[in-house]
Amino acid sequence: MKIVIPGGTGHVGTVLARAFHEACHDVVVLSRSPRPAPWRMVHWDGRTSGPWASELEGADAVINLAGRSVNCRYGAKNRREIMDSRVESTRIVGKAISGASAPPKVWLQAGTATIYEHRYDAPNDEFSGLIGGTEPGAPDTWRFSIDVATRWEQTMNGTSTPSTRKVLLRSAILMSPGEGGPFDILLRLVRFGLGGRSGDGRQYVSWIHDRDFVRSIFWILEHPEMEGPVNLCSPNPLPNSEFMRALRGAWGIPVGLPAADWMLEVGAVLLRTETELILKSRRVAPSRLAASGFSFGFPDWADASRDLCARWRKRHRHPENQP
Repeated sequence: MKIVIPGGTGHVGTVLARAFHEACHDVVVLSRSPRPAPWRMVHWDGRTSGPWASELEGADAVINLAGRSVNCRYGAKNRREIMDSRVESTRIVGKAISGASAPPKVWLQAGTATIYEHRYDAPNDEFSGLIGGTEPGAPDTWRFSIDVATRWEQTMNGTSTPSTRKVLLRSAILMSPGEGGPFDILLRLVRFGLGGRSGDGRQYVSWIHDRDFVRSIFWILEHPEMEGPVNLCSPNPLPNSEFMRALRGAWGIPVGLPAADWMLEVGAVLLRTETELILKSRRVAPSRLAASGFSFGFPDWADASRDLCARWRKRHRHPENQP
């Protein structure tokens, strides 16, 4: 297959590009700053048409992951860049697909499980999940994230691609032992004795093991009935306190200092990020994957965290190894 990945130089894109490349597929990554890689890199600006659009001709799949990182403070400038980078890249990818003489068979568009409501009582799935943004007392930063996720999806849905199947990927946190990803950051807290609960620890964490993420993408490509929103997440989200306890157990550290809300707020300011990434309860269920027959290799966090810790240790004993 020929797979084109706009915005494929980040954490998620690198995991996917490597998986497709190792499976001997033709991988093309569109990037604002192309760099040496085992797969082809092609320049684009994420906003305007250009020679890059020819890469979509005859492609089997386009997986658009473009968008500025949300790991930042949500000031006016960053909010504008976060929103524009997602909406504009989605718009221009859609335009290129619509104008192709041999359009891609399928367009997978990155989204986020953050689109769902902050809740504890029941999981949000694709059929009955509640879209967030109107929860009583929700911080402005949470509403902004919902606005971004909603506009992102609206831009794709508003593009006419009659010959190309469209799938919205509502992804939970991708857990991979690669450097700088969410798992690496959480494990750093555990290793330094700071891996206790965050806030009251009741907020749910939705996650997906990197190998299940890759397998789910292959599954979606191979199943033409999969269209529209698809939640990419483990079937077993769990409260933050249990999540961190399992990670400490996997690493072999029994105790971790908890962090109160005010401590997280201070830390977020110092680290130039937002507490939403930690405090919002993301309780998400992968009902469409389950209904289609997909089977998770790592459905439970205890097993997943043990595998990820083992691979992290191996990677750091042998830095040349890839995750």
